[in-house]
Amino acid sequence: MAWVEAGTGGYQVALDEEGKVVCRNAAGRQLKSVPSKLNDDPVVTGLRQLTEWLAAHRRRCLDDAERWMVRSLPVPAAVVTAVWADEAWQEVLRDLVVTGADGSVAGFLRGADAERGLGLVDLDGDTVRLTDAEIRIPHPVLLDDLDELREFAVELGVAQQVQQLYREVWHRPAGADAPGTEVTTYAGGRYKELRELLGRCARLGYRVRGGHAVLPVVEGGVALEARVWVGDYYEYDECETGALSWTGPGGKVLPLAQVGPVAWSEGMRMAAALHAGRTIEGEEAA
Repeated sequence: MAWVEAGTGGYQVALDEEGKVVCRNAAGRQLKSVPSKLNDDPVVTGLRQLTEWLAAHRRRCLDDAERWMVRSLPVPAAVVTAVWADEAWQEVLRDLVVTGADGSVAGFLRGADAERGLGLVDLDGDTVRLTDAEIRIPHPVLLDDLDELREFAVELGVAQQVQQLYREVWHRPAGADAPGTEVTTYAGGRYKELRELLGRCARLGYRVRGGHAVLPVVEGGVALEARVWVGDYYEYDECETGALSWTGPGGKVLPLAQVGPVAWSEGMRMAAALHAGRTIEGEEAA
């Protein structure tokens, strides 16, 4: 924490480990809060703007890494190496389970070097090097060793910033191969008002379009969309969550048998999250 002169009277300010602006007086004693007369000081203002920028930057790193995972996007290893020096990026990427482009050499990401490649810790506890030009951050539903990875993560004390290993996953049941286009497992979640349901969609990061909460997913290079009916904007009274379905290119509704594992899991995750916020008589909403 580097101290910088601010205002007059020997005050100094800095950012603490949590990104909060702190102040000390001329005697070197840290104050409980920044004096009000320093609130408009350019140095204090600059530090607060820096804090806001760093927080936004970290959110973008998280969003990008999660998008790579959910959309099964190949990530150039050179990109990982280039951003590794950035503390925000390193915090997000460290300990994610990554594989080579072909899905092999799974391990926890621990380092990135332009010459030696990416350093991983595999399930045997050994450090291995991944030198592929592209890597993948696999969705947990695609990890055959998910249970073993979760157990090993506990042993290592892994705390992932991106929800990967401890992300809820749903596997498509065998019965889903029968003809049909909708899943009603989480339909019927009642809300007192539509605005409550729409608010939950917004808080969870789901867009609403045409009366549906929608989630874009890329599977096998094909853009899909999971959709849950939430209601039309002109409806203000009690409403409930509807069925879950998936659409492919051109908005065509897909038979359940054509929905891949990632799209299935993420669609069910969205439907479950919206259903969980329903109004329960005599209880607080989830």
